[in-house]
Parts: sequence; structure tokens; C-alpha cells
Amino acid sequence: MLLTAEFFQQDTCQVARELLGKVIRRKINGKWLAARIIETEAYYLQDRGSHASLGYTEKRKALFMPAGTIYMYYARGKDSLNISCSGEGNAVLIKSAFPYKDEATHRDALKIMQRLNPAASGAVRPLEKLCRGQTLLCQALDVKVAQWDQQVFDENCFYIDDTGEIPDKIIQTTRLGIPHGRDEQLFYRFIDFDYTRYCTSNPLSKRSAVENRDYKFLKNDTND
Repeated sequence: MLLTAEFFQQDTCQVARELLGKVIRRKINGKWLAARIIETEAYYLQDRGSHASLGYTEKRKALFMPAGTIYMYYARGKDSLNISCSGEGNAVLIKSAFPYKDEATHRDALKIMQRLNPAASGAVRPLEKLCRGQTLLCQALDVKVAQWDQQVFDENCFYIDDTGEIPDKIIQTTRLGIPHGRDEQLFYRFIDFDYTRYCTSNPLSKRSAVENRDYKFLKNDTND
């Protein structure tokens, strides 16, 4: 089921949580590819780590457009996917995903994604690293700033699907790459616990990490 603007018309952290388990579907040359969302980050207008906090510009226009608008930008020169949420300037970043297979995906979907996103050496990128990070995800699904920034999802070629899969357990922790003094301490990153080892950076792998100080576990309230 296609996620509509109504889904994104919610608090940004709530959207970030509820996107876990949803599936991004992308059609390339008539063939459907798919990836399950496993990691997200929330950003608010007043949050000093957000692009919107720097003010309105034409490039950031999508952040101030209606909920469900795609906002794309270049992170280290590569494409990054975000979606606007309820309230001007609020958005969710799709941080990582994991290749997904069901009856709707093409039988060669994984091979196509690996061809689109080879390793730096030119070798085949391993399954577990194919969509590990916001830019690798976009490359594996051929989602480009030039085509999709300030647009809305299209069920004919690119959309987020609710397949009914809901994570039982979620990790909530701090976001990545936020400079010191720009609200880097906020617990605005959400990870599907079952896919923790495939996320951008595993908060449980650090020996110095302490529960409830550096991360916490959430039971997904949609399962209550």
C-alpha cells in the first residue's frame, strides 16, 4: 500500500519510527527493485542540526512544502533522500535500508542494484553493504537529486510501500555527523533492532556505550 501524504502529516520522530519496516520500491527499465527501511533520522525546523534551521532557500524549498514532499540534496557529493513531515522545515532522512525481495520485485533486482552500486574497487558490493548509508541507498535504487527533489512519490516508478511488516524492537539513539553544538545529543535516530548490524553505525557495538545514556530500546507502540 502506497504511503500517502497523510502518513507524513505526523510528528517527525513518529514518522521516523513508523518508516522502519516500510519498503522503498523503485522501477528501473520496467523492473521493480526494493529495499526495506532499517534506519532513519528526524530533523525539525528549530533543530540546529537541520538544513531548515539555516533558513529558506530555493534549494531547501521542499522542506517547507506539504508533508510527503521529497527533499534531496548532495551528501559528500552523492544523493540523499528525505521526506517532509508535518510542520514547515521538518523532515525525515532515510539513513539505511536492506535489499528486499517479494513477489513484486524482479527476479534480477539484487543483481541490478549491485550493478548500480558497485564497490569502490569495481567489485560486486556485498548484500549487507548495498544500502548501508544514505548515499549508497540512493545509488542502489538510482534515486537522483535532479529527478526527485521537490517532487512527490509516484506509484508507477518510485514510492514507499506499507507491507504490514512492523519491527518489534527499535533502538533510539543520537544522529550521525552532527557538529558539536548543533544539537548532536538529541535522540533522533531510529534503527530496526533486527537489522542493527546492517545500519550505518551500530550503537551497540561500542564498548563504552551505556543504555539510557547513549541509546535506549523502544517497543514499537503499533504492536501494543
